[in-house]
Amino acid sequence: MKFETLRWSGEALELLDQRVLPERTEYVNCRTASDVAEAIRAMVVRGAPAIGCAAAFGVALDARHGADLTAAYEVLAKSRPTAVNLFWALDRMKKVHGAPAIEAEARAIYEEDLAVNRAIGAHGERLIPDGARVMTHCNTGALATAGHGTALGVIRSAHQLGRKLMVIANETRPFLQGARLTAWECVQEGIPVTLVTDSAAGFLIGRGEVDLIIVGADRVASNGDVANKIGTYTLAVLAGRHGVPFYVAAPRSTFDPEMADGAAIAIEERAPEEVTGYRGLRWAPSGIAVRNPAFDVTPAELITGLICEKGVLLRPDRDGVLGLLSA
Repeated sequence: MKFETLRWSGEALELLDQRVLPERTEYVNCRTASDVAEAIRAMVVRGAPAIGCAAAFGVALDARHGADLTAAYEVLAKSRPTAVNLFWALDRMKKVHGAPAIEAEARAIYEEDLAVNRAIGAHGERLIPDGARVMTHCNTGALATAGHGTALGVIRSAHQLGRKLMVIANETRPFLQGARLTAWECVQEGIPVTLVTDSAAGFLIGRGEVDLIIVGADRVASNGDVANKIGTYTLAVLAGRHGVPFYVAAPRSTFDPEMADGAAIAIEERAPEEVTGYRGLRWAPSGIAVRNPAFDVTPAELITGLICEKGVLLRPDRDGVLGLLSA
């Protein structure tokens, strides 16, 4: 990769500040679990797998300094509620003890995520035909993971194999992860990309200008329902209406076997300021009421296939999901 989302020195965790991309490339230095939790909450680092990796290193930081790990786990668990990778990583860290073992486990989570993403890419790239126009939503690339990516990783794998393709990146309001981050990653890698507004997606899909859609996930329920960035459900409905394949790419660490269906997934609501303006520019009137859900839930019946490191599950349902988890 031409950039690193997370850099671990042993004494600190450096996080590529995704709030200031693409204008500037800056790193935020975290030296405690509280620093990491604030970076997660403030969207310095984002994307379910990357959040899990960052949280693991946050625990390692406090373990290195002999801090109270109970407090570390609590502050990290409260940083963001929807992405299950955060809790998966923390649960895994709780099973090891002693600073050296804790640091080794954090490193293992990071390295495993890299390997898993490449496996997802290897399985998913077969779904992208030569010349495909692939729409994606939010950012699911190296910036959202330890590296390579999930949904964008599938696209990256196809591109690296010489497949001719065009990425159609939705801007992804209100935080603009598609416009600022996915577009930036594609430009860095030389992957052809066209940026569109979220509201243009239906226009393009309806005109037959989209061949398939690939998105990521922040949590997959045991029946195959998927929580992902707000606007994903809309795309799935449009894809179903026009017969466009709709795929979700995510590691098994994003699957939550304890979650019966999508209705039980906690949906994060973020600050109104993300909707009323951006970086000091305000476009909405003062005092306006705002709803800012960060995620929505796409029912399993609208999903053509789930792509994970073990393969592709077509038409996901409870039996299929549990089968993937036990493979």
